Amino acid sequence: MAKVSMTVNGKAVSGEVEGRTLLSTFLREGLGLTGTHIGCDTSQCGACTVHVDGKQVKSCAMFAAEADGAEVRTIEGMANADGSLSVIQQAFQDHHGLQCGFCTPGMVMAAASLLADNPKPTEAEVRHHLEGNMCRCTGYHNIVKAVLAASGQDAGQIAAE
Repeated sequence: MAKVSMTVNGKAVSGEVEGRTLLSTFLREGLGLTGTHIGCDTSQCGACTVHVDGKQVKSCAMFAAEADGAEVRTIEGMANADGSLSVIQQAFQDHHGLQCGFCTPGMVMAAASLLADNPKPTEAEVRHHLEGNMCRCTGYHNIVKAVLAASGQDAGQIAAE
């Protein structure tokens, strides 16, 4: 067992982990942050997407020990300080960018990463960036609309698929 310490959603945390403990497992089971979903355990679906030191990562493909000393942000850390939804979360709600909701945390985290690097992406850039995140309900059209709306662009310009 090894001790890991990190800052998660602005709060210093620590815990004992086995060397094989995945970051997703530490977040969900060690810290009770169950918003980070585990959909495949093979880094294919993106439901477990979080930010580590400002970079988008699939937490099922990273050991908790690799995040020792890092700043980690999960979907629980996306809301505004007053608890209201962030611009991205609100856009997902307003533009029906979710169906069953399983992929939503990973999609929101991926969208946040994209918009941090590219505040006004094109539709093609949004679609390309989200390629590593799967929606089982095939709600991609509304997810793309939500990301564009969160960037301040007119999501109504997207032609129906």
